[in-house]
Amino acid sequence: MRTKLVISVLLVLITLVGCSVFKQITNISRLKFKLHSVSDFTLYGINISNKSSIREFNVFDSAQLLNSIAKGSLPVTFNLNVEALNPNDGGGYPRQDLDIVDFKWRLIIDDVETLSGNIARPISVPGKGETTIFPITIQLDLIKFFGERGFDNLVNLALAIGGKNQNLSRIVLKAQPTIQTPFGKIKYPGEIDIIDREFR
Repeated sequence: MRTKLVISVLLVLITLVGCSVFKQITNISRLKFKLHSVSDFTLYGINISNKSSIREFNVFDSAQLLNSIAKGSLPVTFNLNVEALNPNDGGGYPRQDLDIVDFKWRLIIDDVETLSGNIARPISVPGKGETTIFPITIQLDLIKFFGERGFDNLVNLALAIGGKNQNLSRIVLKAQPTIQTPFGKIKYPGEIDIIDREFR
């Protein structure tokens, strides 16, 4: 009789743990991402966040850019700000704050793969139905990936990404997050495409 009682208790515990793990996985599957914005964009050291056209560069800046391209280099730096949504605020699901501990990413610009990397430290996304924005710092040379384009096209590409009228539809961030849970780390089974139009 006692053995049957112990077995029954164990079965209940296993069921409860199983349900808890299932809820954790369900919560993680609800974590969504999108591209929020680009900030602090510099083109060969020139801040272009307030510019919308190549005509807005002064003579000195234009000469600097032409000289850089003539030397075979056109470096840009910027922060690509990613927005994470954790809607685990109740409504049939237990509230669950989540920590992103790994976020391997690949940056695609105009269908061209450029850089890859990872986050430097964990990112906490509170389960309040709100969003957390975290930056990914990008440093790349446009000539290396888009060297066949002329001066105007290279500058216009930079303006489209980091200028006054940003068009983030030209960027896709492919990422594979890993989330810390009370049951250990859970890694997304594959990459997700993070874009600016919707949470994914």
